[in-house]
Amino acid sequence: MSLPNNVEITNTTDQKLTLNKHDKTWIISLFGTAVGAGILFLPINIGASGMWPLIVMALLAGPMTFLAHRGLARFILSSNNPKAEFTDVVEEHFGHRFGFLISLLYFLSIFPILMIYGVGLTNTVESYMVNQLGMAAPPRIMLSGILVTAMIGVMMASEKTVLRAFEVIVYPLVFILFGISLYLIPNWHMPDFSQVPDAKEFTRTLWLAIPTTIFAFSHTAAISSFSVAQKRHYGKQTDKRVDFILKHTSMMLITFVLFFVFSCALSLSPEQLADAKAQNISILSYLANVTGSGLIASFGPFIACIAIISSFFGHFLGGRESLNGIIAKHTKLQPKLVNKLTIAILFFSVWYAAVKNPSVLGIMETFSGPVIALILFILPMYAIRNVDAMKRHRGKISNIFVTVIGLIAISAIVYNLL
Repeated sequence: MSLPNNVEITNTTDQKLTLNKHDKTWIISLFGTAVGAGILFLPINIGASGMWPLIVMALLAGPMTFLAHRGLARFILSSNNPKAEFTDVVEEHFGHRFGFLISLLYFLSIFPILMIYGVGLTNTVESYMVNQLGMAAPPRIMLSGILVTAMIGVMMASEKTVLRAFEVIVYPLVFILFGISLYLIPNWHMPDFSQVPDAKEFTRTLWLAIPTTIFAFSHTAAISSFSVAQKRHYGKQTDKRVDFILKHTSMMLITFVLFFVFSCALSLSPEQLADAKAQNISILSYLANVTGSGLIASFGPFIACIAIISSFFGHFLGGRESLNGIIAKHTKLQPKLVNKLTIAILFFSVWYAAVKNPSVLGIMETFSGPVIALILFILPMYAIRNVDAMKRHRGKISNIFVTVIGLIAISAIVYNLL
């Protein structure tokens, strides 16, 4: 397979790779998948316990994000079938029964996120209508139904159209998030670093923050389609290009997101962050309500909405793909009927969650984060150890780091259930 003219690859040890339009499109798509409700709630969840937990998680976020997503991409690329998606790869390596179980867990790692976005978008729009527009809150069942219908309606277009929508949404999102981060600097309150947090509470905060951080930076849902697309586009150069694109995606996420998270956390007191958590609204909606800033009041909820919508797009693609695969492999239904059934299941599930309004952070801490960790962190490391097709990745220190982080995240659900 020939490579685009603007891809520069040498045969020397120090290979020089340059980003081309194809790479940039996927970086934006992966970035858009990650930037959603998780990032808008991250400063609330960690910052409420002080600045030290936020600093520690900032240091861990980069390697956690890159190494874990690289491991999952390598797992998908290990298949002998160039068109194999996630569900196909797990069956190839682990057999039908175990493969079905992993495929089901993969779907369950995406499914709650879609419900979270239904809740987050409904709460954000309702908060804007009440606090900024001075309107009475409309019936929640009607508001959530309109919003969920609109989001899923966009997803009925072609995948090319959805990727184009990513570009239209994410570029302004990046610049506006950066602009708001700068705008908040005059409101920063420098924390007292001499105050050492209580060891027990500090450990508990970090423990519960790891699943939320994993959720906030996760673009797991897009990795399967991303990996298959790179294999089709780059052929023998796929491994290098996948690592290259994922590295740039992680750098972009860390740069823009952490600046935004720190800027928001430094602009509010721990007590205010705890209040935002109790209200179950995003950090931008809370800032719009308490700062008195016309700019944030106008743009904050809007940015929260497009961040949630952009991430919903990526996760909906992954959720629909995985559920279609599960239903198609275990029924005799026609593909068109399977797709319609999948869309109906996802629509009514997201709508129901949006009406019931469960705790967003509660879902992240107790379910989504740990399940994502199982698929994103543990499964690829298990495959590296036990699957011959991945044995060339064995013996790396990074494998230990990824495994430990994954186990910590999974253990958080046990703590919350006790």
